Amino acid sequence: MSSTVRQQKFSRLIQKELSDIFQRDQRGVLGNAFITIVDVRVSPDLGVAKIYISMMLAKDKKAVLQKLDLHKKEIRKALGDRIRNQARIIPELAFFIDEVEENAQKMDSLLKGLHIPPPDPTET
Repeated sequence: MSSTVRQQKFSRLIQKELSDIFQRDQRGVLGNAFITIVDVRVSPDLGVAKIYISMMLAKDKKAVLQKLDLHKKEIRKALGDRIRNQARIIPELAFFIDEVEENAQKMDSLLKGLHIPPPDPTET
């Protein structure tokens, strides 16, 4: 799915600002979880932003995702305070867990666990 240049620029702006908001996290919303924003996808009307996050130190990722959903209005307000001079629309936020990294780690562990015998020199 291709997005316009406008959507891409807006996505990068939201990703940068939300990363900074989560890094500072004065309210303690996230606890000790380290969240990285992997990707932001914005709807064509710029009204909805889907935020894909990766959580490093979180034991219960679903609980952290629920915390984010509970504090969605506060996070959106903080985002609005930061980008109000650069954007007319402050999008609704939807958080999703990005499972690409986890799947890659599972694949790595599976590949490391494979026993592949060395090639037989007598076969040609």
